[in-house]
Amino acid sequence: MNRRGFLQTSLGVAGLSLPDFLGLRKLQAARGTGVGRAKSCIVLFCWGGISQLDSWDPKPDAPKEIRGQFKPISTATPGIQVSEHMPKLARHTEKLAIVRSVHHGSPAHGRAMYWNMTGRPPPQQALAANLPPSPDDWPSMGAVVSKFRKAPAGLPPAVRLPYPLVDNGTLQAGEYGGWLGMKYDPIVISTKNGKPFGGVSRGLGAANIDPTLTTGEGRLKKRLELLRGLENGLARSPGTDLFDHSRGLAVDMLENPRVQEAFKLEKEPEKVHRAYGEHICGKSMLLARRLIEAGVPLATVVCAAGDLNGSKGDHWDTHGDGFNRLKNTMLPVFDGSASALLADLDGRGMLDETLVVFLTEFGRTPKVSNNGGRDHYPNSYSVAFAGGGIQGGQVYGKSDKISSKPIHKACGPAELHATIYEALGIPPDTHIHDRLGRPFPIADGESLPLFS
Repeated sequence: MNRRGFLQTSLGVAGLSLPDFLGLRKLQAARGTGVGRAKSCIVLFCWGGISQLDSWDPKPDAPKEIRGQFKPISTATPGIQVSEHMPKLARHTEKLAIVRSVHHGSPAHGRAMYWNMTGRPPPQQALAANLPPSPDDWPSMGAVVSKFRKAPAGLPPAVRLPYPLVDNGTLQAGEYGGWLGMKYDPIVISTKNGKPFGGVSRGLGAANIDPTLTTGEGRLKKRLELLRGLENGLARSPGTDLFDHSRGLAVDMLENPRVQEAFKLEKEPEKVHRAYGEHICGKSMLLARRLIEAGVPLATVVCAAGDLNGSKGDHWDTHGDGFNRLKNTMLPVFDGSASALLADLDGRGMLDETLVVFLTEFGRTPKVSNNGGRDHYPNSYSVAFAGGGIQGGQVYGKSDKISSKPIHKACGPAELHATIYEALGIPPDTHIHDRLGRPFPIADGESLPLFS
């Protein structure tokens, strides 16, 4: 037997394909370089499209119809300003790398989210605004991380809190395993605690686990024994195998004491609850911190109502009455919860090994609309990074005087994904293989030079 044949036989016994093994070897060789120090990642996703001008990239010298109603404030870092309605995050800019030069080409929520969650352009089929999940989709960030990062027994490698992303009753492509397979789908974990966002938040059949629903160990065991008895002798298929994988993961989560412990938010001191806020956004960030502390590699927190519902509700799709919606609900909640997360991770000594990503699908138009809001705008938006080896106290890139386009160090979702994988110690040129065995790099761009 030649060397390749021996490797294929040996790796088959270990459950690894040869391409997976070579990718793992490359990943292991890259560790220790000083860049990939993050063990986990928390993504804070502002579903609806947060306005860059009213958050991370204010333009105080622009005309009123551009700069809007908010004033900029100074931050902990000389020379960096943010919106006046982000005073708590302003105290943490020494931990933040703010990127003000992101852009892509899709003005539709679902397609733009696909671009940001996968790092690849959305499929060009029929140019529909909403794309339902498909096995032909590019794998999401969570799916790719799941390929290379394993969680302790009973924990999923990637979770979404507190619900999936939906637009007008349609589950959106871009959050799932795509052609890597359903077993790489991030699991949705409900967060019941806290005041909900106003608006619609529906699961629509996404794999969803409510950790607060328990039947007792004895009843659960009896139900599983009954189910296995009924299934005994039934024909198997790839679909039932995938179902078994999801069910097995759910059962592990319900049976594993370590997992159950991670869900017990009541174990946190009252001062921690007050810091995060009595809101589903803050409670979800707190649960994300507990889950990554327990060993989950990646957690995504949706910082808005889960369904944009025709831009009605508490989310960032602020076409009308935008400034009131931002200053009264969205920015204070986000500012308080996100700043508490950064302070909590830092205080626990976890920030250096936890990458925090502030992400959204696109920005908003420079000019304020007649309805007092801003419309979809993918040509210029801002994101931010913290922890995981990121050098804080910096701004990367620059938009023009009205934030209509990047004018210095322009970048896109491909570069954002490369940066995330680099921080996690996964080289961006590591390859994964589709269902036909074709190799693709996990990121189609180069990581941004944001690391310390």
